[in-house]
Amino acid sequence: MLTIFSNDNIQGYTDMKRLANLLLVLMIAAALPVQAKTTIYCGHLFDSTKGEVRGEYTIVVDAGKLVDVQPGAPKQAPGNIELGSYTCLPGLTDMHTHISSQFSRTTYMDRFTLNAADYAIQSTVYAKRTLMAGFTTVRNLGDSYNVTVALRNAINKGIVPGPHIYTAAKSLATTGGHADPTNGMAANLMGDPGPKEGVVNSVDDARKAVRQRYKDGADLIKITATGGVLSVAASGDNPQFTVEEIRAIVDTAKDYGFIVAAHAHGTEGIKRAILGGVTTIEHGTYLDDEAMAMMKQHGTYLVPTISAGKFVAKMSKVDGYYPDLVRPKAARIGPVAAANFARAYKAGVPITFGTDAGVYPHGENAKEFQYMVEGGMPANEALQSATIVPARILGIADHTGSLEKGKVADIIAVPGDPTTNITLMSDVRFVMKDGKIYRRP
Repeated sequence: MLTIFSNDNIQGYTDMKRLANLLLVLMIAAALPVQAKTTIYCGHLFDSTKGEVRGEYTIVVDAGKLVDVQPGAPKQAPGNIELGSYTCLPGLTDMHTHISSQFSRTTYMDRFTLNAADYAIQSTVYAKRTLMAGFTTVRNLGDSYNVTVALRNAINKGIVPGPHIYTAAKSLATTGGHADPTNGMAANLMGDPGPKEGVVNSVDDARKAVRQRYKDGADLIKITATGGVLSVAASGDNPQFTVEEIRAIVDTAKDYGFIVAAHAHGTEGIKRAILGGVTTIEHGTYLDDEAMAMMKQHGTYLVPTISAGKFVAKMSKVDGYYPDLVRPKAARIGPVAAANFARAYKAGVPITFGTDAGVYPHGENAKEFQYMVEGGMPANEALQSATIVPARILGIADHTGSLEKGKVADIIAVPGDPTTNITLMSDVRFVMKDGKIYRRP
């Protein structure tokens, strides 16, 4: 009698079924479309390394990288992105933002009514707004609760859209200084914040504060070397660190691969920060000839933030927008920023792009280009200051800052030639970050 279902037959049947299933999976996989490379046709391309607009270019993007960048129009292929009437540029970098907040009439009260989660949620809105304006990278110079550390991580994981973020986390201050988080509070609420909270009063404090920022997940260090406009304190420009304290911060920062940015309005504080070895001077409102010469000598960059200066000067005229202690500082310092930028550029001070976004509304970062050009900087140099220059400062020029083969696919486009009409930078129509399209015509 024939045994149809012997153990051997059953095993053979099972093996055949597994093989059939495997073949079916392979057939389905073969039938699925392979992720095609993206070909972008640019009518013009801004060469950020040479600072000039070139003619037609074809860019091929694959797996988030620029795999080919060649002059000329592409061969027709499915999936081409036609930007024939546009100028393609590298994604922009704003070297001075505060992306977890945006100033308003309630800002001084918000720190008593908002929680870390509130700041974190609103930061996602500002991050997307910044990205859609064409800024694919930002340097965030100060926040609360390490919000931008979490935001950076969430963006990197693809959880929320936003630019690449290099964050200083909590800024460093001295007691009563511009970034002392307890300024303006009642005495019973002030306490005695120290290095963990970002308040430094000695060389030892300075070292500990830097190490705490490393522990917190920061990418760089930001100090407030002078008073500030919007802090609830009398002076907006007095020096607030010793040279020794700044040197201790810079030297310790080097151990962790950090550069140091220094908020500085007043002349003496600017000079101390330069001597202390910082990489960038933020604002630089009262730069004098000696300070400019020092910056050139030491290779220290100016981040002008003209946009913030103009905004605070305007809002100082609005009753109730700033506290009475802040209002005269805003009125006085604002107008000086633009004039001193013009002097600094003419003197040959190294300059990189930064706006202080958050002091004014996020997403309007590109207005800074117009102010820089009005101050005497040619449009092509202004564009370089927001592309290849910050990439070099941040030490990432090997993979960003220009549209070259092998670099990250961070690309934007504007409708026309921004070197002949810089206001076009406020009309970004195409945004790609890491090869993903976020905005297109």
